Amino acid sequence: MATLWNKEPFGSIPNIPGFTLVKIYFEPIGLLGDGCLVGRPKRFNRESILEKAQPVFWSRGFADTSLHELEQATGVNKSGLYSEFKDKEDLFVQSLRYYVDHLELERLLASEPLGWDNVERFLKVQFRNRALKGCFVVNSMRESAILPREAMNIITQSRRTLMELVSENIEAEQPKTEACVLAELVLTFFTGLRMEHNVSSSRPAVVRKVDEFMKLIRRL
Repeated sequence: MATLWNKEPFGSIPNIPGFTLVKIYFEPIGLLGDGCLVGRPKRFNRESILEKAQPVFWSRGFADTSLHELEQATGVNKSGLYSEFKDKEDLFVQSLRYYVDHLELERLLASEPLGWDNVERFLKVQFRNRALKGCFVVNSMRESAILPREAMNIITQSRRTLMELVSENIEAEQPKTEACVLAELVLTFFTGLRMEHNVSSSRPAVVRKVDEFMKLIRRL
């Protein structure tokens, strides 16, 4: 006696007339007809998310930024964000790194010839997005106690690099005071300007303060 054995996979619809079209609609989402898995096409890219998330973290801070705000700003839902980043901490860290990597301060300070003119331009620089206050790195320093360690490492390295570049420019002017000491003064002044910018964004006031500061520091 012949044994009847269904060679079709369990749960499949028999390949008989009248069922062909139905079978198409029973294919699981994410499968091709031959059973190969395919992913849904992404309608966003990582760089676009970072560009849009950065201003939110910049203006709101790490702690006060909600997932809902990030979804609204990026146009990507929670599952999409988590497909690219582990969590909010990771998105913040990558946004901060993206910001630092795209700053033009290092290029400005490396311009030849080195000297006080570079330092002055560094202090007077205006960021592209003038609607945002201060500086993403400087603003983030206010939350140093709760920031992810990797974020603090990015901030520390960024400031160390700026310190070295400022010091090289001052050294080229052969000042009476040690260049590293003057570089610390410059970076402290820069930080203060960016912090103050959060409450007062008058461009003429910034220029005036930098001009007065440069008159003093050039004499040291």
